[in-house]
Amino acid sequence: MSTQNRIYLSPPHMGGQELAFVHEAFESNFIAPLGPMVTGFENDFAALSGIPHCAALASGTAALHLAMRQLGITAGDVVLASSLTFIGSVSPITFMGAEPVFIDSDHATWNMDPNLLEDAIKDYCGKGKTPAAVVVTDLYGQCADYDALRSVLDRNGIPLVIDAAESVGAFYKGRHAGNGGTCAAFSFNGNKIITTSGGGLLASEDEALITRARWLSQQAREAAPHYEHKEIGYNYRMSNVVAAIGRGQLIALPDRVRQKRALFDKYVAALGDLPGISFMPEAEYGTSNRWLTVMLVDEKQFGASPETIRLALERENIESRPVWKPMHLQPVFEGCTMYGGSVCESLFDKGLCLPSGTAMTDADFDRIVALIKNCAGEHA
Repeated sequence: MSTQNRIYLSPPHMGGQELAFVHEAFESNFIAPLGPMVTGFENDFAALSGIPHCAALASGTAALHLAMRQLGITAGDVVLASSLTFIGSVSPITFMGAEPVFIDSDHATWNMDPNLLEDAIKDYCGKGKTPAAVVVTDLYGQCADYDALRSVLDRNGIPLVIDAAESVGAFYKGRHAGNGGTCAAFSFNGNKIITTSGGGLLASEDEALITRARWLSQQAREAAPHYEHKEIGYNYRMSNVVAAIGRGQLIALPDRVRQKRALFDKYVAALGDLPGISFMPEAEYGTSNRWLTVMLVDEKQFGASPETIRLALERENIESRPVWKPMHLQPVFEGCTMYGGSVCESLFDKGLCLPSGTAMTDADFDRIVALIKNCAGEHA
C-alpha cells in the first residue's frame, strides 16, 4: 500500500462561509434540533430549486420514507423503482410493507427507461393492481426524463417521487432537479456535491404535504402543553448546527457544479481516446452536475477490467468504486419482479466511479490518469 495521502472518491469541500453560519448558530444558542438556521436552509433551498415548500431532515432516506408515508403507501401495495440506484432509494418502500418492482435503465441516460415503465404499469393495471407510486433516481447527478415518465404516470393517476439525492445543482429542461414530481428527496451526505455532514430534505409544490411531513419528522407531537401523540412519528428533523453548514454550502454550489463538470471533461480529454474507454453520456434535455465521473471499461478492448483498475488505484491509496449494483441483483431483494435488466447489469459490469473531489490537485489527477493508463493492455 502506498504511503501517499489518500485520494477519496468524493470528499467534502468547504466553501469558506460555513463557519460563519455555524458561529451564528452557536451565538444564538440554538444548538439543539430546530432553530433559525433550519428555517433559513429550507428557504435558501426553496429559492435555489424553485420548489416552494421544503422540510430539512436527517437524511435523504428519511425524506423518501416520509414521502411514502404521505402518499399512503401500505402493506400489499406495489411501488415501481429504478434498479440502478443506492439501496436508500428503495428501502423506504419496504418500511411501509409494500412490494418494490424494479425497472431497468435506458442507454441514453442510464436512468429509468420510460418504455419499460409503461410496460410494467400496463401489466399491473391489467391485473387490477395499479402501482401506488413510482420512485425514480437521478443517477450520478443526471436528471431522469421526468416529462416522459409523467406522460405515462399521469394517464394512470400514479404519483412520481423523485430521488434527487445525487442531483443537487443539476437541471432538467431549464428547471432544477426534482421539479416535476409529486415530491422530491435530496441528500446532503458527506460524499454529495454539497454536504451538511449528514442530512436530507423533502420538497414539493404541495404545501400541505410538506407541512404534515415536517410534523411527522418531529415525532407527530400534537399541539398541547404536555406530550400528546395520536399518530406514530419519527425523529427525522435536521439540527440547527447541521443546517448552518448547509447554508454555507449552498452558496458554494455553483462553483462545485462548475468544478465537477470541468473535472469530468478533464478525464474525458485524458482517457477518452483509449480503446475500450467511454464515459457516462449527458442527456440532451438537461445539465448534469457530474457528481461522480463514471467510466465504462470494455475489458477486451482496453486489456484490463474495471476491478483490475480499481485494485491498482487502491494499492496506491486512491479510492474508486464500482457502479451501483442493481437492486434486483441484491440478495435482500431476491425474488422481486424486474422489467428488463440487461442495461443496468452491463453498466454494473463495466462501470467504475473515478475520484471526483472538487479540491483535487493537478498532481493528484495526473497520478490517477497515469495509473489507469498503466493498466491498459499492449494494444491499448
